[in-house]
Amino acid sequence: MLGLYFSGTGNSKLCLEIFLKNLNNDYSLCSIEDSNAKSLIEKSEEIILSYPVYYSNLPLILKDFLLENSSLFYGKKIFIIATMGLFSGDGTGCSARILEKYGAVIIGGLHIKMPDCIIDVKILKKSSEQEDKLLKNTKLKIEKSANLYSKNCQTQQGLGVFSHIAGLLGQRLWFKKMTSTYKKYPKIDYQKCINCNNCIAYCPMKNLYINSLNQIDNLNKCTLCYRCVHVCPKKAITILGKNIVHKQSQFLNKKS
Repeated sequence: MLGLYFSGTGNSKLCLEIFLKNLNNDYSLCSIEDSNAKSLIEKSEEIILSYPVYYSNLPLILKDFLLENSSLFYGKKIFIIATMGLFSGDGTGCSARILEKYGAVIIGGLHIKMPDCIIDVKILKKSSEQEDKLLKNTKLKIEKSANLYSKNCQTQQGLGVFSHIAGLLGQRLWFKKMTSTYKKYPKIDYQKCINCNNCIAYCPMKNLYINSLNQIDNLNKCTLCYRCVHVCPKKAITILGKNIVHKQSQFLNKKS
């Protein structure tokens, strides 16, 4: 069994690890950013795919990965875990519909709420107490789903037609304008930036670079993962909002 993931700030990886450990099966764990991801997919008959959804959409990096490696998923049994900050009607369905076109067999799905990685939008702010309670409930939900999986009775969250409608009407259409131009981000406050280059090192899209003015600039291919925002020690980077409004995620795994 293969645990395959994309994780901007560590949440999706953490959820996948909890799920896999509760299966008590032999498994490999691999990010889509790893050089051996393709070979592991080829060798695996069963895949647990985990990723975050942003406003009920797949990260651009994951969409590209599925497209570029479409032939690898033919005949694979895939269970999907989608993590989110608030709501996503069809977070798992977003990748399921793509993978089914490539001949994959979708055997189930699970939606998981986690502390939101988007830390420059005030409405998404949670207190430490709220995050602790959320994580306890999340762990129990993952363990329950893994137990059902072990009994060949997989959860089916986000995969039906009504979930598709909920995702479309509940988020994608409402936030279409907000997210339609995110590829041109992030925004850099050069008065705060100390050119530590953390953002360049950890950007999964290789979107950031030093321009001729010795400033951080972008190549218009942001995937909205917020990894650069979380690794910036001076809070000099924002994407959808204008200011950092709450603490950086304690779940950040810089190697995820």
